Amino acid sequence: MLLKSDANVKVTATCIRVPVMRAHAGSINRQFENPHDENTAREILKNAPGVVIIDDRKANQFPTPLKVSNKDDIAVGRIRQDVSLDGNKGLDIFICGDQIRKGAALNAVQIAELLL
Repeated sequence: MLLKSDANVKVTATCIRVPVMRAHAGSINRQFENPHDENTAREILKNAPGVVIIDDRKANQFPTPLKVSNKDDIAVGRIRQDVSLDGNKGLDIFICGDQIRKGAALNAVQIAELLL
């Protein structure tokens, strides 16, 4: 079946398939009530504790499980407008984090520190 092109259908897609030993990755799509741009998102994330930005399109540098293994920070990259939403009200980001360090051990320590 041949499909015609339809400019009203907007899709945002991210696909990564790699074998990993100890890091999780996720593609996050966020819709906002008001417009948000990529640069504002980068500034907010840059100042967030426990977050490191790896987002250089020209050098093809983005978060990968290999880059976050054995590290405490969560890597964020591929920050871009979601073209499937009108009015710049959506952003897509890609994140990677070591599920042993950040996902289990460090989270337990950080929660204990807050309680004590």
